[in-house]
Amino acid sequence: MTHISEPNNSPVHTFHIPVMGLAFTIDTPIKVAHLGISSVVSIGDHFLSDKVRIFYGEKYSIPVQHVSKDDVNARATITTSYLNLLNEIVYRNWQEHISQLVFDGAYRDGFFAQLPNPEYWQMEWLHASEKLSATELLAWAENQFKPGNIDVNIMTKLDKKNFRNGKELPIEYNDAHSVLRGFALSDLQASVVLSAGMNMPLFSYMQNFEDFFPDANGRIKKKIIIKVSDFRSALVQGKILAKKGLWVSEFRIESGLNCGGHAFPTQGYLMGPILEEFKQRRNELYNELFGIWQTALVNEKNSIKPFRPELKISAQGGVGTHDEHQFLLKHYGMNTVGWGSPFLLVPDAVSIDNETLHQLSSAREKDLYLSNASPMGVPFNNLRNTSRQLYQKQKVVMGKPGNPCTKKFLQLNTEFSEKAICTASSKYIHKALENLQNLQLTETQLAIEKEKLFEKECLCCGLAMPFLEENKLDKKIEGKGVSVCPGPNIAYFEGVYSLKDMIRHIYGMKNLITRTDRPNMFIKEIQLYMDYLSDKLSAFQFKPNEKDRSYLHVFIQNMQSGMEYYQTLFKNELQALDLKQGIQQLLLSFLESLELKQTKLSRVLS
Repeated sequence: MTHISEPNNSPVHTFHIPVMGLAFTIDTPIKVAHLGISSVVSIGDHFLSDKVRIFYGEKYSIPVQHVSKDDVNARATITTSYLNLLNEIVYRNWQEHISQLVFDGAYRDGFFAQLPNPEYWQMEWLHASEKLSATELLAWAENQFKPGNIDVNIMTKLDKKNFRNGKELPIEYNDAHSVLRGFALSDLQASVVLSAGMNMPLFSYMQNFEDFFPDANGRIKKKIIIKVSDFRSALVQGKILAKKGLWVSEFRIESGLNCGGHAFPTQGYLMGPILEEFKQRRNELYNELFGIWQTALVNEKNSIKPFRPELKISAQGGVGTHDEHQFLLKHYGMNTVGWGSPFLLVPDAVSIDNETLHQLSSAREKDLYLSNASPMGVPFNNLRNTSRQLYQKQKVVMGKPGNPCTKKFLQLNTEFSEKAICTASSKYIHKALENLQNLQLTETQLAIEKEKLFEKECLCCGLAMPFLEENKLDKKIEGKGVSVCPGPNIAYFEGVYSLKDMIRHIYGMKNLITRTDRPNMFIKEIQLYMDYLSDKLSAFQFKPNEKDRSYLHVFIQNMQSGMEYYQTLFKNELQALDLKQGIQQLLLSFLESLELKQTKLSRVLS
């Protein structure tokens, strides 16, 4: 099997497509990687990966090995097989792309029109074509236009223990451990994106695979990207891994609330000040991690590699305009910017069924909300009235609430059983309903608690459905209905777009946002945090305690500090951010609101 020799370390594009759900970006590299666009695939669901690899194996006439679900190593084996298949297909698409660049002028012009600096590449091509033969030009093009990276995402918290014949399997057969092994043993030269916090056993397990360490030439075949919400998290996790001889090649900063998927709110830390801290302390971060890593390599591998590895910093969450994109690159020095939710409206780039696509294209602010739908117990960005939600409501009306737990990835709760079960499962909901009857609640209280139970979605199946629906594949395991997790930013995009148009929007050559009321990404995040704080204050006033008051006090202080930072930033960068003149007055109103909230907070328990 032929494989791409090097990843795209010097991409022509300045954006990447982050992971979205389970299925939305499951095959995105096949659609966009040959064009130089990097994307992230979720590998957490081996049932889905198996169906996708069989589908594309048949489509591209590539044999795929049969893997028995009874095989104790099936999760890892399927993951490796799927990633190898992706690698092979991307290589084929890229070779065809390079050939078309050389021999098809119309195709070449269309490709250059999607690059951030088309005039530069047109001139480079002209000069190269005047000096080189066709064979030499092919080699030149292969060197210039590398494919985008096929990176993979692992949610570190989803590392459930697994059992065989009633006995617990060794830790390497845990969920996250298994898919990490599948990635590590694949042919990919790519990165694993670790999200959802620290998992010390998983971090240690990475040491078992040589691909995570530099080879004799100083090349790291399998790189590590960590998704973080602040500088301290980056430093702590980076040091933990560096002590194991593992280098973090990129920290991916994500907004706590202005993002899609699961939301991990900070304690009032806003994205602008977080980015500023990374900007000011980037060299400090690098030098501290490098010193620890270099020492660890001597201890672990008895060698020091004669090179200084690259440390990239990227950002994502709520970016929606060319001005915002450029500001993150130029002002904060980001290496790349993640564009997630807007690509849910680009069927050329993601897998999505028509019903969900058109729901998203017409969604407005009121249709998007931060829900409690996730069995993980983490806030989850959601769209109202998805087909999954409607299906689950029908089951409640029929007296059959909950879901059969067919995939078991989110079996995390031990409230009613010694062995963990999923809070979206029929088993859990029936036990919880029985428990509610014994609590002597009022009718109103009982209705509220039932609604909380029924809100839980089977995300394992709902988020896997888009690819299966789009390609008319078997959905027996998954059941009915699609779950989707867009960020709030999607409300300001009002159509279905081609890949070409979305790329041109990112680079300022086209404007896809016709609304004039879209707030700047930093302002939108403030609004989201203000709403989140209001909800927390309401809950605190209903059931006050000193621990929550202390938390909320620090939360408000951090937000106040963040908005004072924005007052200076917006004053100096009004034009670069394309901000309106009334922006300072808006910030003052936010600060006044925070002062009122602080006063109300101080009165409780005083």
